[in-house]
Amino acid sequence: MEKIKPRTLSGFMELLPAAQEQMERIMQTLRETYALYGFYPLDTPVLEASEVLLAKGGGETEKQIYRFQKGDTDLSMRFDLTVPLAKYVALNYGQLTFPFRRYQIGKVYRGERAQRGRFREFYQADIDIIGDGQLDIINEAEIPSIIYKTFSRLGLKRFKIRINNRKVLNGFFAMLGLSDKASDVMRTIDKLEKIGPDKVCEILTEDCGATSEQADEILKFITIEGGTQGILEALKGYEGKNETLDQGISELTTVATYMEGFGVPADHFEIDLTIARGLDYYTGTVYETTMLDHPEIGSICSGGRYDNLAEYYTDKKLPGVGISIGLTRLFFVLQDKDYLNQNPPASPADVMILPMTDEVGPAIELATRLRDNGIRVQLHCEKKKFKAKITYADKLAIPYVIFMGEDEIKNNVVALKELATGEQTNTGFDEALARIRDGLAARAAGTVILDR
Repeated sequence: MEKIKPRTLSGFMELLPAAQEQMERIMQTLRETYALYGFYPLDTPVLEASEVLLAKGGGETEKQIYRFQKGDTDLSMRFDLTVPLAKYVALNYGQLTFPFRRYQIGKVYRGERAQRGRFREFYQADIDIIGDGQLDIINEAEIPSIIYKTFSRLGLKRFKIRINNRKVLNGFFAMLGLSDKASDVMRTIDKLEKIGPDKVCEILTEDCGATSEQADEILKFITIEGGTQGILEALKGYEGKNETLDQGISELTTVATYMEGFGVPADHFEIDLTIARGLDYYTGTVYETTMLDHPEIGSICSGGRYDNLAEYYTDKKLPGVGISIGLTRLFFVLQDKDYLNQNPPASPADVMILPMTDEVGPAIELATRLRDNGIRVQLHCEKKKFKAKITYADKLAIPYVIFMGEDEIKNNVVALKELATGEQTNTGFDEALARIRDGLAARAAGTVILDR
């Protein structure tokens, strides 16, 4: 039989066990953090009817989606977690309690060109708060605290959450007479960091229909300096000139004011009037989070407020606010920049039990008792040399080995060896369990991301 060369498709990530363990630790930290804020876990199908996923349709989304026929059914693979959430809320509206808070960590699929750090299959980690008819602005102030708590618990220190409000921008553009071009202008200024002010001005005048004077006013406005308080003070000078702008300034002030109360230190967030988010459905507060030492990476967590999540599926108005972490890309970056903590080394078990007699019953019973107490156990009964068994445990970074010989069985004790130190003691079950737990707790200390 001709052998097939094993390969992984371009744009798909496969991790070795140690790296997979790190990824699992990150996801577990995210789940625990999101649960602290009262979010339900949610899972939605990878496959949906194409008409559901492509309700909005058009643009780059339709070009990138994986779509195929199965019999008479037109199917597509989800390209984000927001559209499936919209369907889910519309479908289950009568059974949900609002505000509905959910988190979801799952794979999504986009058929874009694979490149370094960009994947066709990747995990997203999303949280959203959905209201029924209305949703209080305080939710928009709480979201940054979840961003801060999440990255802090992972171990990341040097990051900044940048906030803005689309109503501020829309109101200002209306003052300039550019309301009909607001979406194009917003997408352009969102690229300021990448392409610079000169190119932004060029696009505004040549492609967006702005005059050079209007382009200058836009650049002057979005580059107001002075930190959070300085920007808010400067914005007061524009109050009373446009109702939408006034509302945006009020909302931005509220969010900035309450963020510190929610536990976000002042040095970890700032107002940035250039933040627009390219997607049209954002209507209020918008967020972007960047690593201070690696601005070239771009946003590692972004999102914002939208007025009507499920408008394509129901007449009910369901406003919401949410954020998304591109988890696979973030993991790639952390791995590439050597940010991931290698300790404790990945291990599939906490203890390996080696039966030293032909009678394995006592070893099986011990394994069951340890598992009942939350200890991960491998029972090694293979017919191999003793040295090979110890080497096996060492390669898998299993921290403890228990030998069960005739003397141990007779005296109702276990021979517990810590591989890292070589220390071996004969002790009763309770003391052995306590030592293992203490050792595991010390081993697990520290965060997934190195203190930077």
